[in-house]
Parts: sequence; structure tokens; C-alpha cells
Amino acid sequence: MMLSFTNFPKCQRLVQNQVHILLIRNWHKEPIPVAWKKPEFGWTKLNFDGSCKGGTGKGSIGGVFRNHKAEFLLGYSESIGRTTSTIAELAALRRGLELVLENGWNDVWLEGDAKTLVDIIVQRRQVKCAEVQRHISHIKSIIPEINNCLVTHIYREGNRAADRLAQMGHQFKKPQVWLHPPHEVLQIMDDDAEVIKLNTNVRLVHVYAR
Repeated sequence: MMLSFTNFPKCQRLVQNQVHILLIRNWHKEPIPVAWKKPEFGWTKLNFDGSCKGGTGKGSIGGVFRNHKAEFLLGYSESIGRTTSTIAELAALRRGLELVLENGWNDVWLEGDAKTLVDIIVQRRQVKCAEVQRHISHIKSIIPEINNCLVTHIYREGNRAADRLAQMGHQFKKPQVWLHPPHEVLQIMDDDAEVIKLNTNVRLVHVYAR
């Protein structure tokens, strides 16, 4: 099913303003290790991401499901038309949750790199933007149908497979679902698995520390 959204600049400013305030309050940078982590045995992990091109406002979404062996289970990607980055992130998670239900997965770890949105979902915050709230409400209505569900934030450097699939979505006219990994993400998945296996080459990312 094709997801379709319109442009909501006020919603976009909502998240941008919150991030801007966070950066102003935190002046000192320090490097932290960032790496994709595999789920526990029996769990399925979804990494999701949304993309929005600044010039055109066209959005796309992507996500990848992996098991406790870091093996590819399923991937998805699609263009969603004009939207905002906020709505694109929510659409990526929403589509991923729909695929969770379709595949009957019960123990699921959801991970994205939009920290503000993850915090809103986990902490059950209310937002003023009606369109953002509508998608959050839909997401929250699906999560209780999953036996066990964990929602976490990861920096973009640990979310590269989902980011690549989201970027790929801009080129597709129809939604794409893969049962085998497309070649564009194979190297990223191999890198993630290698980091887990060797526990080395963890990326250091400079962030604003509290």
C-alpha cells in the first residue's frame, strides 16, 4: 500500500526547534562509540529511517529487519510524495510495524535515529501538530498487539542500512519489499555483522554531551 502525505511545515519546525534547544544547552563535545547491535535470541530487530529532500520536499522511507544472527529477514522502501522529515520518520516506523503484524513477529526491537520522535513515543508525550499526533496514535495502537516491543534511539552511524534503503526509496514508483537483501545494503550489513563478531572498528561519533 502506497503511503501518501502532504507538507506540514509547522510539524517540521516543532522537531527542529527541540533539537536546536538541545544543542544550545550542551556545549562540550565528546566522542562516543556507535555500532549496530544485534537483538537477543528469538527477537527481531527493525531499523527504520525516513528521508526528505530539502529542495523538492519529496519524502521516502526504508527499513530492514534482522535476527539475532544479524541475518537479513526483510527490507522495505518506498517514495511517499511531498512531506516533511518528521512525517517521513513516522511513516517509516508505521510501515515497519505493519510488516511486523503481517509476518507475525512477537518480540520486536524498533530502532531509529530520530531521537526526538523516539522520545515522544517512549515517553508518551503529546504534540501540537495534528498530523504528527495522528501517526503517533496509529503507531501506539499497533505496538500493544506485539507481545514484547522495545523502542530505542541509535545515532545515524549505527543506522546506515535503514538510511540507505530510505534513500533508495526516492527512485521507486511503487513500494518495494525484499525477502533477500538488495546489493546496495550488503556491504553495510557485512560491516555491522563484522563489528559484532570482532567487537572492533566501532565508529566514534562526536556529540553534544550533557
